[in-house]
Amino acid sequence: MSSLPATTNPFPVRVFGGPTALFEYGGLRFLTDPTFDAPGDYARPDGRFLTKTAPSTGTPADLGPVDVVLLSHDEHPDNLDISGRALLVGVPRTLTTPGGGERLGETLGEQVKGLADWESVELDRPDGGTITVTGVPAVHGPGPRAEVEPITGQVVGFVLTGEGLPTVYVSGDNASLDAVKEIAERFAPVDTALLFAGAPRFRALFDNELIVLSSAQAAEAAQILGARRVVPVHYDSWAHFTEGRDELAAAFTAAGLADRLDWGR
Repeated sequence: MSSLPATTNPFPVRVFGGPTALFEYGGLRFLTDPTFDAPGDYARPDGRFLTKTAPSTGTPADLGPVDVVLLSHDEHPDNLDISGRALLVGVPRTLTTPGGGERLGETLGEQVKGLADWESVELDRPDGGTITVTGVPAVHGPGPRAEVEPITGQVVGFVLTGEGLPTVYVSGDNASLDAVKEIAERFAPVDTALLFAGAPRFRALFDNELIVLSSAQAAEAAQILGARRVVPVHYDSWAHFTEGRDELAAAFTAAGLADRLDWGR
């Protein structure tokens, strides 16, 4: 990978397992999809269970202050669990889906905001200036959004931008490369992409088709975005993930993108 301008040198990203990652950007500390519960079975709203197979690599107490949670969706326990919900109470701002904003707003009030596609919020930086967080499309399954959302619910991705700052994309539980192309048309090239992968499938959903990107699709998404760095998340610690680190490494190597991977540890 070629050297980057000073303003786009990669900032550290700490990955805790599953979809949870912590990074500082523009002087604010961001956390994605908080999940810190112990291994075990966790109920979904539809009555099915998801099985967590490994503990997180840290605890909420290890995080330090968190300024913003980027919550791709609130309805599935592998993206927001019991400890994650408790953590939100102490975070000044949570950004999520429009539906999630309504549900979580019942307890969090103005601390939570739902973002529609292409809707932005401005966050004040500690040393002056602002960070723009834009909600971007995400589809949690195969096919048109109108057919997927009634089954798996709303999901939102995020793009972070700011003067003198790198462009950051957080995909959320997205399975649509068409959505990635839409995002690239507006924001590419992306400096850092946190791509949710893991190729999760369920026999009872969508005829066992993917509901989040496969490893090969994650590599393709990186190419579409012109991503200079990719931090994979959402590929381990849950039984419904069918591809892990080895498959991701192989897919990015096959695409000639191995040097862009950052495992965030």
